[in-house]
Amino acid sequence: MILHPPIVALVVGSLLVSFLLVLASWYAIRILRHWDLASGSELQLGLERRTYLVSTVMGYACAFQVVSLFLFIYTADDLAPLFVGAMCAVGTLFVNPFGYPTLLLKVVGAVMAGAWLIVNHADNCGRDYPLIRQKYAFLLVLTPVVLGETATQGAYFAGLKADVITSCCGSLFSSRGPGVASELASLPILPAKVAFYGVVAALLTAGAWFCRRATGGYLVAGLSLLAFATSIAALISFISLYIYELPTHHCPFCILQREYNFIGYPLYGMLFGGAIAGLGLGLLCRWGGTVSLRSVMPSLKRRLALGAMMCFGVYAAISIYVMLATPFRLGGY
Repeated sequence: MILHPPIVALVVGSLLVSFLLVLASWYAIRILRHWDLASGSELQLGLERRTYLVSTVMGYACAFQVVSLFLFIYTADDLAPLFVGAMCAVGTLFVNPFGYPTLLLKVVGAVMAGAWLIVNHADNCGRDYPLIRQKYAFLLVLTPVVLGETATQGAYFAGLKADVITSCCGSLFSSRGPGVASELASLPILPAKVAFYGVVAALLTAGAWFCRRATGGYLVAGLSLLAFATSIAALISFISLYIYELPTHHCPFCILQREYNFIGYPLYGMLFGGAIAGLGLGLLCRWGGTVSLRSVMPSLKRRLALGAMMCFGVYAAISIYVMLATPFRLGGY
C-alpha cells in the first residue's frame, strides 16, 4: 500500500523537505551567531551569498509543505474504500494511532510554512536583510514540526493494513461519543452560528478599520486565528449538516467527495488561506518596523489584512449559500 502513487509522492516530498530544512537550520544557526552586515569578513560574505540560495530553496520547500496538507487529505479520502468500515478520510486516519497526529502536525506545519513565506517575501523587499534573523529563528521553530510530521507520516503509511476494521465518521463525529470531535458536533446550533458569524463580522470590521487607519494589526491577526478556530467548529457543528441535509452527519471530510461537488476544497482553501494571512500579518506587525521596509510594509500589511478578510468572508458566504440553497432546516433556522 505504501507504493500507492500519492503515498510515494508524500513520503518522498516530506523526506526531501526535511532534509532541506535540516541543512537550512544549520545555516540558520550560523547566521544567528555570526551575521554582521557591517563586517566585510570572508565569513559574512559567504553567509550573504548562501542566504539567497537557502531562501529560494526554502521557498519551494514551504510551498510544498502547504500543498502536501491537501494532498494528504485527498490521499486519506481516496484510500477509504480499501478499509472495512471507512466511508471517508475519517476511517482511513483511524486505521492506526499515527493518522490524526500526522494530520494535526500537517495543519500546524502548513500554516507556519505559509507564514514563513510571507516573512521571507517581506525580507526580500528590504535592501539590508531587515528580517533575516527573525525569519531564520522562525525556521528553527518550523523544522522540528516538519521533522515530527515526516516521522509520524512515515509510521502512519507503514502501518496501514488492509485487514483492519476501522471506525466510520458517523461514530467519531457523533454527539454522543467521547472526544473533542463529539463535543464540537454537540454544540448548540444557534450559539454556534452567533459565535461564528460574530467573529467573522468582527474580523471584517477590524480589517476595514486597519486598511483605512493602519492601526489594529494585532487585532486583525488575532481575530483571523480566532476565526480559523470558530470556522472549524462551525463546519462540524452546523455547516456540514446543511451540506449533507442530515441532522446527524457532522463529518468534515465527506464534503471533499464528488457527491457533494467537492465543496470542502474551496472551504478548506479559504480557511487556511485566511489563517496564513492573519498569522503573517501578526508577525510583520511584530517585526516589520525597520527603516528599509517603511515604504513597502504598509501596503504589504494591507494586502494581508484584505486577504484574511476575503478568505473568511468567502468562507462565510459559501456557508450562507449552502444554508439558503437547501430546504433543510435545523430547529427552524
